[in-house]
Amino acid sequence: MHDQPPAPPAEAGPELFTWEFATDPYPAYAWLREHSPVHRTKLPSGVDAWLVTRYADARQALADQRLSKNPAHHAEPAHAKGKTGIPGERKAELMTHLLNIDPPDHTRLRRLVSKAFTPRRVAEFTPRVQALTDHLIDGFAEKGEADLIHEFAFPLPIYAICEMLGVPREDQDDFRDWAGMMIRHGGGPRGGVARSVKQMRTYLGELIHRKRDDLGDDLISDLIRASDHGDHLTEGEATAMAFILLFAGFETTVNLIGNGLHSLFMNPGERTRLQDSLAAGESGLLATAVEELLRYDGPVELATWRFATEPLTLGGQPVATGDPVLVVLAAADRDPARFAEPDTLDLSRTDNQHLGYGHGIHYCLGAPLARLEGQTALRTLLTRLPDLELAVPSQDLRWRGGLIMRGLRTLPVRFTPSNL
Repeated sequence: MHDQPPAPPAEAGPELFTWEFATDPYPAYAWLREHSPVHRTKLPSGVDAWLVTRYADARQALADQRLSKNPAHHAEPAHAKGKTGIPGERKAELMTHLLNIDPPDHTRLRRLVSKAFTPRRVAEFTPRVQALTDHLIDGFAEKGEADLIHEFAFPLPIYAICEMLGVPREDQDDFRDWAGMMIRHGGGPRGGVARSVKQMRTYLGELIHRKRDDLGDDLISDLIRASDHGDHLTEGEATAMAFILLFAGFETTVNLIGNGLHSLFMNPGERTRLQDSLAAGESGLLATAVEELLRYDGPVELATWRFATEPLTLGGQPVATGDPVLVVLAAADRDPARFAEPDTLDLSRTDNQHLGYGHGIHYCLGAPLARLEGQTALRTLLTRLPDLELAVPSQDLRWRGGLIMRGLRTLPVRFTPSNL
């Protein structure tokens, strides 16, 4: 009897969470979708977690109520050490927001917050977003060059959400500083993110306290007013909600604008299509373009943390109680089983149920505002600065190495200076 020949060695998987991976994670995600669609890995923080990379599995996981958003369901105490979630949110008593809770508390809070953050309120804010966009472009239009992250994509959503919340103009630069510390993801002083979170929490708590006696026409006043059958947000809940609207709202929009412009620079034919459409006064291609940019290289790479509350099976893999599960939106949105030619940017793609803003009960509440800001930013930049181009080779651009978000550190551009 002959011995069986040894089995060929299993193909080694791609190296994850390196700087090379941050620059272009999509080949690694394609390998995972093919060979290990629900993949156990050790994250840079040392936490072991499952990565879900196929669209069908991702959509199931995002809607599965056995996967809890509450970090108390994590089997290890890593959440208490700041290794999951937003740095500093636990110490700052900011845990009771929509990203960290499950039904029935989530249902109650979302219903109350939805009464304040309505599509109508976002639509009414359109002229102000346009004015902010024009003001920021005015600041560099005559120079012929700019860093579109620091001079445009970053301040636009900060000032927009501050105005919506009702933060006085004289305090908005403080928010810009705190947000800047958060977005640096370890590039700043040790503990800087947690300190900024604490400062923001203190400020928002004081602002809510002041506004209770002088309600205005702003989002914080609406959060205070919001009630349902006599049920109101507590002051702590209102503070946590204002914080997460700002925290979750600004960096996603920074990256939507930055990644979106980068994708257009890398796909000049599609960019020309969009500019021709805008020049003709059309809006249809702009709307589908923003959705395609969200799918193709979206601002949120991994959905926020989920934890198994009981043993379950995902994509054929057994997941134990307490295991962290991270849905890789960037991988799911390039799944060829769901999207035709997923690695091709097609701004007119209409069959585009991407997961860029999530799915299920945790679908992003701020999606209408982000879409408004993204459409306004792209339309205005491409119209006012039509010959906008990268000022450095694409390979010289650096991507931030955070776990959840995907975005550029800088986006240097040049263009023909325009007279104001």
